[in-house]
Amino acid sequence: METTNNPAGPPPDNNLVWAIICTVLCCLPLGIVSIIKSTKVKELWAQGNHAEAQKHADDAKKWAIWGMVAGGAFIVIYIILMLVGVAGGLLG
Repeated sequence: METTNNPAGPPPDNNLVWAIICTVLCCLPLGIVSIIKSTKVKELWAQGNHAEAQKHADDAKKWAIWGMVAGGAFIVIYIILMLVGVAGGLLG
């Protein structure tokens, strides 16, 4: 019979992959915040602070999503401005 030290189960997903993708591809500042939040999840879980670990996991996901949204919005705005500039150059 195998016993475990952690009766509460496995720690929550720390969303580190999403944080790294957000940092590299989308929005550096928000991605860094997401990485910092995600790296604290396992440490807090190991200390027995399960609620705080879950909160950090949720926050890491939230910051990664916001970073991806901000990066996507920036790209869309950039493309629109470039198209307006090209159209203005062709017409003017």
